Amino acid sequence: MIGTLLTFFAVGLLTLIVVGVVLSIVGTVFSLAFGLASVLLFKVAPILLVGWLVLKLLDRKKSPDELTAADREWLESGK
Repeated sequence: MIGTLLTFFAVGLLTLIVVGVVLSIVGTVFSLAFGLASVLLFKVAPILLVGWLVLKLLDRKKSPDELTAADREWLESGK
């Protein structure tokens, strides 16, 4: 009887330890994922957006039919 109770206690204790370790690993993974997402969203994305806008504004000044000499040479070479 006592042996059965101690076995149930040991299995329950082992289960709690394993569940605690698994939940801590899952929490760490989520924390790293949200940290990376926040860095990309709030630090990298605004810089990319500003760069894209600057390129669009600079590209607007150039006429769409205008090709550079390098572009024309590349098109004529057929590569």
